[in-house]
Amino acid sequence: MPHPPHKSKRPPFPQKGAGKTPERKRTGEKKINVNLFGLHAVCEAIENPARHIHALYYGTEKTKELCLAALERARKNGLTRPVPAPVDRSRLDAALEGQVHQGLAALVQPLAETFLQDVMIRAENNGDQRQILVILDQVTDPHNVGAIMRSACAFGAAGMIVQTRHAPEIEGIAAKTACGAAEHLPVVREVNLARAIETLKEHGWFVLGFDERGDATPDRLPGYEKCVLVLGAEGAGLRENIRAHCDRLVRLPTVPPIAALNVSNAAAVALYALSIKKM
Repeated sequence: MPHPPHKSKRPPFPQKGAGKTPERKRTGEKKINVNLFGLHAVCEAIENPARHIHALYYGTEKTKELCLAALERARKNGLTRPVPAPVDRSRLDAALEGQVHQGLAALVQPLAETFLQDVMIRAENNGDQRQILVILDQVTDPHNVGAIMRSACAFGAAGMIVQTRHAPEIEGIAAKTACGAAEHLPVVREVNLARAIETLKEHGWFVLGFDERGDATPDRLPGYEKCVLVLGAEGAGLRENIRAHCDRLVRLPTVPPIAALNVSNAAAVALYALSIKKM
């Protein structure tokens, strides 16, 4: 008796080209390259003469209008900017891996490096105005860094100093959280924070380290003409060597059950308290 024909369990070969994305679609979905996002962050960058912008992207009509308004203000100030390009929101989502971008993003060049001497000279040239600097001792969370930048800018700080190796780049999440403050607040990167503190003290700056072991609270402090506010990372706080270089340790009084504030919230409270002090 003849055997029935063999039936292969292997599925049939797909037709040529089946399962592939058409070349036109693949080209249209090419991932865009951006490193700055958020309405305030991008619009402030557009108007910043010190910022070089390579590309602008918007995802909605509303963000287009806001972007064009910022571009018009920049144009009136003699700045040349690229024409913003429309993109699907899904492409912005893919480029930013789900970060909240508010439908506006850009590819920008990092701002020029700022040095400690630059910040001190600028502060000296401000005459009788009180000067406050912020030092972050290994605060690595970009959300916290951005939030502190926003508060520092809002309360008139002259600049912020971070460590070279233990601080995020001021772009992406940090710049988005800063809500445009990245374009206005000078950020100095120092290899050795203790040495930077010594330099500031030699030039008449009084250094306050915010630490739960502090013997004073902000309301009990005098008004300093030139003051440095030093904040440490959550959990670890100020490192021992940095704490030892401070002129005075200050704490924020809290009541149970909350033992301490997030470092960015603590920075906002401290900056406000220092900014309203009378000299």
